[in-house]
Amino acid sequence: MEESNMEMKKLSTQLVAIAEALTKLAQQVEQMTADSDAKAAPKPTKKAPARRKRVAPKKRAAAVPAKRKAAVSEAAAKAPTVLDRVFEVISKSRKGASIDKLKEKTGLEARQLSNALYKLTKKGIVEARTRGVYFKK
Repeated sequence: MEESNMEMKKLSTQLVAIAEALTKLAQQVEQMTADSDAKAAPKPTKKAPARRKRVAPKKRAAAVPAKRKAAVSEAAAKAPTVLDRVFEVISKSRKGASIDKLKEKTGLEARQLSNALYKLTKKGIVEARTRGVYFKK
């Protein structure tokens, strides 16, 4: 019996030590939460600055310098577009221009030529009187 009493005393002292450790931990947790709440407390808000009146934006300088604009416009004027090239061949032809003739004269691929002819017919500049032969309107 004495052994069991001794074991019980050891067990009770261990339980007391564990209880004390738990209370210390609980106090530390409470302290940490209080510190974090103090840090997270809302800061006083600043007054909003007074609104300014809207001022019209200043005009910006041209994105492309004038000399460069002139060079770009000259280059654009000199280089005919795909539509221009196709229309030129069709307008010079008296009997109409076939697709084979257009391919030969313009050097375009079938898909490019098809797209150009579609756009020209939509604009009303060119018409297809018979299948595959185009005339100027």
